[in-house]
Amino acid sequence: MRALLVVNPAATTTSARTRDVLIHALASEMKLDAVTTEYRGHARDLGRQAADSDDIDLVVALGGDGTVNEVVNGLLHRGPDPERLPRLAVVPGGSTNVFARALGLPNDAVEATGAILDALRTGSERTVGLGLTSGTPGTDDAAVPERWFTFNAGLGFDAGVVGRVEQQRERGKRSTHALYVRQVVRQFLGEPSRRHGTITLDRPGEDPLAELVVAIVSNTSPWTYLGNRPMYTSPKASFDTGLDVLGLSRLSTAAVARYGTQLLTSSPERGPHGRHAVSLHDLSSFTLHSKVPLPLQMDGDHLGLRKSVTFTGVRRALRVIV
Repeated sequence: MRALLVVNPAATTTSARTRDVLIHALASEMKLDAVTTEYRGHARDLGRQAADSDDIDLVVALGGDGTVNEVVNGLLHRGPDPERLPRLAVVPGGSTNVFARALGLPNDAVEATGAILDALRTGSERTVGLGLTSGTPGTDDAAVPERWFTFNAGLGFDAGVVGRVEQQRERGKRSTHALYVRQVVRQFLGEPSRRHGTITLDRPGEDPLAELVVAIVSNTSPWTYLGNRPMYTSPKASFDTGLDVLGLSRLSTAAVARYGTQLLTSSPERGPHGRHAVSLHDLSSFTLHSKVPLPLQMDGDHLGLRKSVTFTGVRRALRVIV
């Protein structure tokens, strides 16, 4: 087996020594080419090269969810083809590692490497569904390129939080859960449309859902983690179904307190709920429109402002080692 290891040297929770140990462990089991990323988008370029090669059987992503997202977008640059494309393995090295943990992998890089090697020896893998976004025809965002996401996306409030966190990280702050909590508070205080949202969700054959303040799209569950605590916005979301959506139409102080408490105490059986919450399960396609440009995030990466985004749930898109 020939494998490509994509290493993010800025991964939050892995040291150079740990990376050397992991590379040695993987190289003892396969023919391994290890490449360290040097710029934003490099992991995507490496994934694209692997997809176009004739002899790479496996791509291993060592880094956080952003690194995984780039690798996946590179692998799928011509579209999904699970039987032909290299398989993907993920070694968690970021601060949260939602995709790896949702697959059932340990949240420790060394333990996860051991689990991956065991899975390779026994041939344990699964084919997962992914989310795909694109510009909506006939809108100002029609020319926006397609982009895949592995576990979640969001338009509006949560994407604003992600953007604030990225700004803090660019200023040298570490990506910690406390940092995220602080930015949630600041985003809430600066949110201009807390009571009357600007987002409308359109789906084929159904009435539009208008005046949403928050629209969180999930491809799996949980939505994210706060430390070791999983948080569920759409508990039924799964790699084996379409996309799920949690929409909130109000973010008053009382609503934030209520939904925040529900999120912190959420479980695989129940997520946020109430008069101003709507939950949709297993959607194959839908579009989010906004009256004003709003921030968009996918897999924890801020992707700028959008007024319209079309989402598609693509089943059986990629093979992963688990």
